[in-house]
Amino acid sequence: MSIDFHGRVAIVTGAGGGLGKQHALALAKRGAKVVVNDLGGNVHGEGGSVSAAQLVVDEIVKAGGEAIANGASVTDFEAVKAMTQLAMDTWGRVDILVNNAGILRDKSFSKMEIADFRLVMEVHVMGAVHCTKAVWPIMQAQNYGRVILTTSSSGLYGNFGQSNYGAAKMALAGMMQTLSIEGEKYNIRVNALAPTAATRMTEGLMPEAVLKALEPQAVVPAMLVMASEHAPNRTIMCAGAGSFEVANITLTQGVYLGMAEDTPEKLLAAMPQVTDRHGELVPGSGSGQGNLEVGKAMAAHQPK
Repeated sequence: MSIDFHGRVAIVTGAGGGLGKQHALALAKRGAKVVVNDLGGNVHGEGGSVSAAQLVVDEIVKAGGEAIANGASVTDFEAVKAMTQLAMDTWGRVDILVNNAGILRDKSFSKMEIADFRLVMEVHVMGAVHCTKAVWPIMQAQNYGRVILTTSSSGLYGNFGQSNYGAAKMALAGMMQTLSIEGEKYNIRVNALAPTAATRMTEGLMPEAVLKALEPQAVVPAMLVMASEHAPNRTIMCAGAGSFEVANITLTQGVYLGMAEDTPEKLLAAMPQVTDRHGELVPGSGSGQGNLEVGKAMAAHQPK
């Protein structure tokens, strides 16, 4: 089953370098027409120039592909809408959105300024909201769309010094959960990618041998699958060093304790059973938690 993007149009944000650049190049190599978006700032979100995006466009065009550069900041909804309109005016459709743009403002929570927390949330979360909101009606109208949100192990599992980044990345996983449900009837499939890759953001943080194994290209196959016609839906794909996994947000079977004066004490004593992962579930939606809880309550009150 080959993956081919001829006739498809993709927007890749943060595509002037690192992982985003590799995404754009890979999509173009397989036939997609690509909007290469990059503000051109540094990893802290400072500065800006369309030149980085244009260099990627030049590389795509030289290889025989089609691409255009765009320097919109994903934090500016009007600029994002204009970018989307540029894609429509140029090629008449938008099939794939790869929300890749991001910045770092790492510090331990006690030392972090609120402004640094807010900016990271603005770029990662609202940036993805702006881009997805701009393409969503187009994808609905054409009854086809593939949206990829970039989450992170820092959000899924935590990482010292990244409370802002982790909060933003977990928010994107939550956004994916609902959009995948809402988009399904329009053949819009929404997934999340948790990459482990050496980019400008990770320079100086890992040994050279590890950085080599974690080249951004090794993550790209996961993106291509999630951007393809045969993409899954509502999947958190983890990828790095040529290895691929799926992360799930699960629900244990837990225990029914009812409501009584001593329920808190009973819950404390029952925590080993509550946290026991044997038989855990991956709910199909948020109602799965309520269904499990109400089901246990009803069963507990059935006549013996």
